[in-house]
Amino acid sequence: MAIISNATTIADAGAFSVDLGAMTLIKTITASDAATVSFVDGQSSVVFDNTYPIYLFKFINIHPASGNRIFSVGFRDAGTAYDAVKTSTSFRSIHTENNDTASVAYTANDDIAQGTGFQSLANGVGDGNDESLSGEMYVFNPSSTTFVKHFIATVNFYEDASMSTQHFTSGYCNLTGYLDGVQFKMSSGNVASGQIKLYGLKDS
Repeated sequence: MAIISNATTIADAGAFSVDLGAMTLIKTITASDAATVSFVDGQSSVVFDNTYPIYLFKFINIHPASGNRIFSVGFRDAGTAYDAVKTSTSFRSIHTENNDTASVAYTANDDIAQGTGFQSLANGVGDGNDESLSGEMYVFNPSSTTFVKHFIATVNFYEDASMSTQHFTSGYCNLTGYLDGVQFKMSSGNVASGQIKLYGLKDS
C-alpha cells in the first residue's frame, strides 16, 4: 500500500513502520498481598536494558494492606539491593472532599540528596475499600554508561485524610553504570492488590 498525493507517491509500503514510536508491553505484574513488586532485566520475561531508550511503568489501582502508607521505588545498579544513589525533588497538589483545603506545596520530606533509600512516590495512601493510587513513572536510558539515569513520576491517590493528592517526583540515579532492576513497595505492610505494567518506548 502506498501514500499518494496529487498523483505522486510519497511513501510506499516499505518506507515506514506503522508502529514507529509505539509502546510495547513488556510485563504485567498483578500484586496480591505482595511485600514487593520487582522488575529485573532477564528474569520472568522482563526487558530493562538498551533495547529501548525509555521505559514506562503504569500503576493501576494500587491498594495497600494498611492505611496511611508510602508507595515507593528503588533502583538496582547491577547488584542485589535496590540501593542506587539518587537525588530527587518532589511536590504535590491536594484538594479535600469537603472543599475546605486546596494547595500546591514542595514536599521536602519526600526528596533525597545523594541517598540510597527508596524514593517516595505517594505519601499517605488510604486503605479503604474504594481507596487506591494510579499513575506512571518514566525511566530514561537505564543502560547508559555515560549519563546519570533520570526518572519522572506522577501519581494520583486517595489520601488517608479523604482528599485527592497528585504527587510529582523526579530525579536521577547518580551513577554512570547501568540499572538492571526496579522495585516497588509500601513503607510498611504489603500491596494488597493492583497492577504494575512495564512498557518500552520504541524509536523515542
